[in-house]
Amino acid sequence: MAKIKNLTETEIIESAIEDSLRPGDYIGYNSSWSFVSELEKVKNKIDNIVNPEPIRAIDLIETFIAACYEKAEEIDDSSGSFGDFVEELFCSWINARQKADVAAKETVERLLAWMDNDDYGFTYHLERNVSKLLNKNGLREFAMAIRARYDAEGVKNNHRRQWGETLKSIYAASRDFKSYISICDETELLPVDWEILAGMLLSRRKPAEALKWVEKGLEIQSNNQLRRGSGYKLDTMKRGILTKLGRPEEALSDAWQHFSKHPDEFTHKELLKHIPKQQRSEYHNRVLEAISTAELGPAIGLLIKLKEKDVLIERLRETSGSSLESLSHYTTEPAAKKLTKEYPDVAAKLYQAMGLRIVNAKKSKYYDAAISNFEQAKRCYEKAGLESVWLELVEDVRTNHYRKYSFMPGFEQVAEGKGPSTKPSFIELAKTRAKKTGGSSH
Repeated sequence: MAKIKNLTETEIIESAIEDSLRPGDYIGYNSSWSFVSELEKVKNKIDNIVNPEPIRAIDLIETFIAACYEKAEEIDDSSGSFGDFVEELFCSWINARQKADVAAKETVERLLAWMDNDDYGFTYHLERNVSKLLNKNGLREFAMAIRARYDAEGVKNNHRRQWGETLKSIYAASRDFKSYISICDETELLPVDWEILAGMLLSRRKPAEALKWVEKGLEIQSNNQLRRGSGYKLDTMKRGILTKLGRPEEALSDAWQHFSKHPDEFTHKELLKHIPKQQRSEYHNRVLEAISTAELGPAIGLLIKLKEKDVLIERLRETSGSSLESLSHYTTEPAAKKLTKEYPDVAAKLYQAMGLRIVNAKKSKYYDAAISNFEQAKRCYEKAGLESVWLELVEDVRTNHYRKYSFMPGFEQVAEGKGPSTKPSFIELAKTRAKKTGGSSH
C-alpha cells in the first residue's frame, strides 16, 4: 500500500509540474512573474519531501529541470526570473543528492553533464551557488573535475577562462587560500580576488594580514578604469579591520574621506558606524557643509533622512525647474510628499518637474502618472496662493504638448479641477450601484 501511495504522490507532483509549466502556451514578459510564482509552489512541495524521501525528490527535481528546458522556447524570460528559478532547482537537486548520500563524484559528473548540454544558459555561473552548497567531498570532486578541464590540451582560451573562474568559486567556498592564490597566478588577480582572499584571512583571525590584501586591492581598483572585477566590499572591509586592530581614528578618517567624495545616504550610513557619540554633533555640521556642494539628487534623500528640511528647501528654491526635471522620480517624489504640508510651493515645483519630465520625454506609457503629478502640482500651487503660476504652467503645457492626444484630454480635466482623485473609486461605484438596486444603506 505504501508503494502505491508513494507512486500516486509522485504522479500527482509530476502532473502539477506539467500543469504549472503550461506546455504549448507562450508566456509573455508581463506574465512571467506570476508564471514563475506558480512553479515555485510546485517546487516547495518537492522541497518538503527532500528530508524524508531524498531519492524520490531527486527524481522529481530532475524531471522538473528537464521539463523547464522543454519550456524554454515558450517564454519571454527578459526579466531572468525563469532562469533564476531553474538555478534554484539545481540547488535543490544538489541538496537532495547530499541528503541521500549519493557519491560526490557521481553528483559532479551529472552536474557537468547538465552544464555541457545547456543550450539556454540556465547553468551560467551556476558554480557560484553550487560551490556554497557542496559538502567537503563534493567540493574536492568538483575542483578535481574542473582542474582536469582547465589543464586539458587544446582547450580554447575562453573555456580556460571559464574554468578558471569556476575554480575560484570552488576554492573560495572551501576557503582554500593556497589554491585560490595559485589559480589567480595562472589567470588574473582582480580587485574582487583580493577581497575574497582578505575574507579568508579574516576567517582565520589574521586581520593584520587581511588589511594588506585589502589595501592592495583598493590600490589596484583605483587604477582599474574599466572597473572589471571590482571588489565592492573592500572599502567597508578596510574600515572594519582598522577598528578590529584598535585603530578606530583611521577608520573614521577613511569613512569621512569616502563620504566627502560621494555624499549620499549609503556613505552617510557607513560614516555613522565610525563616529563616536561625543563627536556626532561636530560631524553633523561637517556633513551639512559637505552636502551643500554635493549633487542635488543624492543630497535630497540625505537631507530628508537627516530631517534638515530648511536646508533642503533652500537648495530646492535655488534650483531651476529644468534641473529638477533631470532628476529621477525616485528622488523627487518622496521629497514632494514630505514637503506638501509645510512647503506647498516647493512641493508644487517638484510635482511640476515630475510631470514635465514625462511629457517632455514623450513617455506615453507614463502619461497617467504625469497627469497625477500635475493634479498634485495644481493643489499645491493653490494651497500656496500661487494660482497664477499654475495658470502659466497650464498655458505652457497647452502650447508645447497640444499634439499629445493620449495626454491632453486627461490634462485638461486636471485644469478644470476634475483630475483622477476626484473620480469615485471602484468600491464607491459598487456601493452606489447597490443603493440604486435596493441594497443595504449601511
